[in-house]
Amino acid sequence: MKFVAFIFSSLLFLNTNAQVNEPISNNAEQQLENNTAINEDASTEDDSYLQQMQDLLKHPINLNTAQLEELFQLRILSSIQIQQFFIYRKLIGKFIDIYELQAIPSWDVITIQKIKPFIFIGEKIEVKNSLKERLNNGEHTILLRASQVLEKSKGHLINGASATNFYPGSPQKYFFRYRYNYKNILQYGIVADKDAGEQFFKGKQKQGFDFYSGHFALKNLGVIHSLVIGDYTVNLGQGLIQWQNLAFKKSADVMNIKRESTVIRPYNSAGEINFHRGLGLTLKRNKLMLTSFVSYKKIDANFVADTSQNQMDYVSSLQTSGYHRTKSEIEDKGIQKQFSFGGNMSYQFQKLKIGINGIHYFFKLPLIKSTQPYNKYALSGKSFGDYSIDYNLSFKNLHLFGELAISSTNKLALVNGLLVSVSSFADVSILYRNISKAYQSLYSNAFTENTNPSNENGLYTGISIRPNQAWKIDAYTDFYKFPWLKYRVDAPSNGSDYFVQATFKPNKEFEIYTRYHAEKKSINRNVENLPFSELVEQPRKNWRTQISYKIDQAITLRSRTEVIWFDKRGTTAENGFLLFFDALYRPLLKPYSGGIRVQYFETDGYNSRIYAYENDVLYYFSIPVFYDKGLRYYININYDLSKKLSFWIKYAQTLYKGKNIIGTGLDEIKGSKKSELRMQLLLRF
Repeated sequence: MKFVAFIFSSLLFLNTNAQVNEPISNNAEQQLENNTAINEDASTEDDSYLQQMQDLLKHPINLNTAQLEELFQLRILSSIQIQQFFIYRKLIGKFIDIYELQAIPSWDVITIQKIKPFIFIGEKIEVKNSLKERLNNGEHTILLRASQVLEKSKGHLINGASATNFYPGSPQKYFFRYRYNYKNILQYGIVADKDAGEQFFKGKQKQGFDFYSGHFALKNLGVIHSLVIGDYTVNLGQGLIQWQNLAFKKSADVMNIKRESTVIRPYNSAGEINFHRGLGLTLKRNKLMLTSFVSYKKIDANFVADTSQNQMDYVSSLQTSGYHRTKSEIEDKGIQKQFSFGGNMSYQFQKLKIGINGIHYFFKLPLIKSTQPYNKYALSGKSFGDYSIDYNLSFKNLHLFGELAISSTNKLALVNGLLVSVSSFADVSILYRNISKAYQSLYSNAFTENTNPSNENGLYTGISIRPNQAWKIDAYTDFYKFPWLKYRVDAPSNGSDYFVQATFKPNKEFEIYTRYHAEKKSINRNVENLPFSELVEQPRKNWRTQISYKIDQAITLRSRTEVIWFDKRGTTAENGFLLFFDALYRPLLKPYSGGIRVQYFETDGYNSRIYAYENDVLYYFSIPVFYDKGLRYYININYDLSKKLSFWIKYAQTLYKGKNIIGTGLDEIKGSKKSELRMQLLLRF
């Protein structure tokens, strides 16, 4: 902590333009909450989305010159809305005023209000694109963040002299990022990260931080559409063979079911797993785009030494936590070596775009999973690859898209989607997927029920209705099957998902939405220890209502009520309840802003847990999970110390009723409270 305190105090003497921490939309909050609930092990440390939105606040998109790629990066507009935008602009010509957007089919007042901070209407301005201009006239930022759970966990209290499983490092988590950015067309930077419990400039981490990352990236320089040297992400097709950026799945945003991104993107977040390290290049000439990339990096894995006569060492699984605290975690660090290469070629035929994609991996050590039946078709071996064809086609009020993939073991995966604007007030989305039980991929993320695209057939249908400017109704159904076994599911199974949400926003000051969500999946049950488990359905239903009211330009009040019913008529029935109140204070032309929350939660157990997005320091996701019974509160403050230096601090505490121990394993805390402190400085020059 002394290290961060020293840097913070030193920076206070600098004359430095603060950055406002804009709240994200309700739909984005719900998508992040849903992603976390679906895959609790997924890292939320990829803040590229938040970085991108902040960059667009400073360099908004000119709608008179906007390209397809620019509008997709907003993640607010659906493919149908973007398609209708370009049709309208081609017919009418240049926009004169932002309110003209209301005349575009499928666009409504709520959508326009969402994108308003990130766009403007203006004349085309010719800018210098020389490399010298880009390197000399951009903006430098330095971000420093420190956070800590104030109560000491079991892992920090164990005497390391007499134990092998403990946390040798300090309980602080440190994050450092330097970035140079010129109008989103040239950037470079470095990232350094240390997790709580990891050592810092001593022991196994004499080099300082546990994780380092760096990159240099440029865009739109002649025939070079994008070039990245260092760390980068790759996003191909609809995510069947590769998708490394943050991607949303089912939520109230029922029309955003399509994956859309540039193929190569620079990476400068804290997550230590989901990226490539090497060189990525995209060339563009007229309607043809060619991308190639090559990567080599060390990754974490569970190493198994072969003591048999074969003497073939292997890894039983790839580790994705990024933690290197205990002896076993440190031994797993970088034990596996991964070499990968691939590419993409796409061509735009008027309203039809077709792409060919491929990626191949080579490992130093073979991957051999345990012999559990559900692992029969799991990813294995020292070398494998995936290849695909993707397309999208726009025709009048229709937009079709999809991807057909094949693995190196000749197993198929298919995703096909359709977006339709059926009228000026209603849109429909349909997505069908059929993915072989033996299809496997790495670093992929398609629009599926499973975390990774494999072993799934399903049909998703959604509808968005806007009866008038104040009301919006979104609903979807999803029916799916898993042809093979899964973890804790010892037979082929199926499931269903129903969702409906009504949003009422009569003006800029008031918004209320209420939603009902019901899903049903199967899981093993074997209370009598029989040779085989039976499958039982475990339905989960929840109802949520959230109200937001802007009292004046500075103060916004918000509240949420949520109720959970898990396996309501079954043998493992549980109920859950959550209620919170927010007060957000963001005065205009003042150097300070902040927010507070008071929250009560009560659930019968972990199965009835509830997730709730929290406002936090800039560029940080906070989506804690709540179960048992307790009270939580937090205060989040942002202060602009000068025009170039901004400071954030967040303090949160959870108070549990009737508990003497919080957490499990080495993260166990004695007592009934858990307190968290996070501080951050951002310097711009």
